[in-house]
Formats: sequence, C-alpha cells, structure tokens
Amino acid sequence: MKALLIMMGVITLSACSNLTPKEVKPWERGTLARDNMKLVPDEVHTGLDEHIYFSKEAASGGSGVGGGGCGCN
Repeated sequence: MKALLIMMGVITLSACSNLTPKEVKPWERGTLARDNMKLVPDEVHTGLDEHIYFSKEAASGGSGVGGGGCGCN
C-alpha cells in the first residue's frame, strides 16, 4: 500500500514537470494582437450589456451568468 502511494505521488509530480512558460515569438505577436483575440472584443457593446444587467439586477459584476432576475434562466 505504501509503495502504491509513493508511486502515485511520483506519477503526479512527474505530470507537473513540464510546466515551463511559453515565450511569445515576435512573429506570433501579430496574431495575438488581432481584434478577435481580445478578451472583450467590443468595449461599447460590453459596457451597454453591463449597464443593462446592473439596471435589471441592481448589482454590479457577475455579468457572465445568464438569465434575468425572475429565476427563469
């Protein structure tokens, strides 16, 4: 049993051994700078959506959830 736990620990630690940060190459920066790669592609549309959600729910934040205040999702 002890050998099995040690083996499971070694396997778990070896699975995490390849976690090196990937460097962005200069030729990849153009791809990452495209508009469709943004977290929020349209700031105006997102701002309006957040304003509507705030007006409906009387709370700010949490705009990633669906449904209205009635609980009908």
